[in-house]
Amino acid sequence: METDAPAQPASKPEAPGDLPLVRELVNTYDPSDNTDVIGAVAPLRAWLLEHGLLRPAEAEALTEADVGRVARFREALRGLLRVNHGDQLDPGAAAVLAAESERPVLRVCIDDDGIPCLTPAGEGVDRVVARLLAGIAHAEAEGTWRRLKVCADDTCAFAFYDESRNGSRAWCSMQTCGNRNKARRYRRRAVGPAD
Repeated sequence: METDAPAQPASKPEAPGDLPLVRELVNTYDPSDNTDVIGAVAPLRAWLLEHGLLRPAEAEALTEADVGRVARFREALRGLLRVNHGDQLDPGAAAVLAAESERPVLRVCIDDDGIPCLTPAGEGVDRVVARLLAGIAHAEAEGTWRRLKVCADDTCAFAFYDESRNGSRAWCSMQTCGNRNKARRYRRRAVGPAD
């Protein structure tokens, strides 16, 4: 019998630019059951190729060290998405992001419409990280970055794009995580403060 992958909440409308890549990378790890879709070289290679982030020759050169690097970067991104709820940036996540932002090469290019943009350069995982960081910078400039968040339910922590009018959505799904958290708050109020 086949096991289904964990159901990930839909994010409609689709996030602009490279934000879907950031969201999908963050969602490769499910903290609720400790499932990592890209936790080894072969699945990481397949995921990066499927998303057009590496050339085949680069994908073949991936190592276990690259798996660890991408996992640390992914979890640092998850920490960064918590900031979009108003949380403080975890110092460990900040350190990973600072180190990763020093490694890749980004170039400024001018597109066909004369618009300057950041373009990732380099090879392998450096270029993957550069592309995602460039996408984040572009989304920040467009005002869409703050809408990419992780679910405020710590047992979930899936990334989602907040399409609400005022950008105040906290849960990936009101039907599951939102209702669960409302029920917890209700029970706490009904029971009263703990001694």
